[in-house]
Amino acid sequence: MSTLEIKDLHVSVKTEDGPKEILKGVTLTIKDGEIHAIMGPNGSGKSTLAYSIAGHPKYDVTGGTVTLDGEDVLAMSVDERARAGLFLAMQYPVEVPGVSVSNFLRTAKTAIDGEAPKLRTWVKDVNGTLEKLDLDASFSTRSVNEGFSGGEKKRHEIAQLELLDPKVAVLDETDSGLDIDALKVVSEGVNRFTEGADKGLLLITHYTRILRYIKPDFVHVFVNGRIADQGGPELADQLESEGYDKYVKAAV
Repeated sequence: MSTLEIKDLHVSVKTEDGPKEILKGVTLTIKDGEIHAIMGPNGSGKSTLAYSIAGHPKYDVTGGTVTLDGEDVLAMSVDERARAGLFLAMQYPVEVPGVSVSNFLRTAKTAIDGEAPKLRTWVKDVNGTLEKLDLDASFSTRSVNEGFSGGEKKRHEIAQLELLDPKVAVLDETDSGLDIDALKVVSEGVNRFTEGADKGLLLITHYTRILRYIKPDFVHVFVNGRIADQGGPELADQLESEGYDKYVKAAV
């Protein structure tokens, strides 16, 4: 069993005028088998939460704790967090010219497992995963994210998710920029990952459309660096009809 536990997390970022607090006391627990959706307006701190969990150096944790199965995540380096079982799918995946998708994936798998996967089996696994995501086998020879469409970038992120098989995945606006066909393919990949009872998922999104395909157990409304409300899937439907306005006004 795996549990990601965030307690009273405070995070700041450096600005020309000094530190600016972004997260103002976030508490959230994700147990295995649970799907949590975080929804909120732009600038509310959703992505800051994702990157702080992953260990981005831009963000300074000034208070609170993050643990995975009781282990202090904040004391780990970025690669240690990945080996411990954390995964982040970024809103804007970066290009890595000169590094093929195949080499990137195998290097990542080797780093996480501590040994290289057997080549013949690995090629079969990669091609099978790409096929399920409507990506041709030749996709593995391309440089990571270089010249990729928005849909290809996001499907590549889900290929990483399936092949690296983490304990807890954080998906930062994976639905942004996707047409309806790509959204369905990506959602199917996420659902394959969560089919087992031992996976936790934190899904960050602006819109409810991805929640038609990935059914959350819990929905959290994020406003001004805090969780302003939480509930079940019905809360997402309420946000679809009413928006975030009442939460934004209450946070002022």
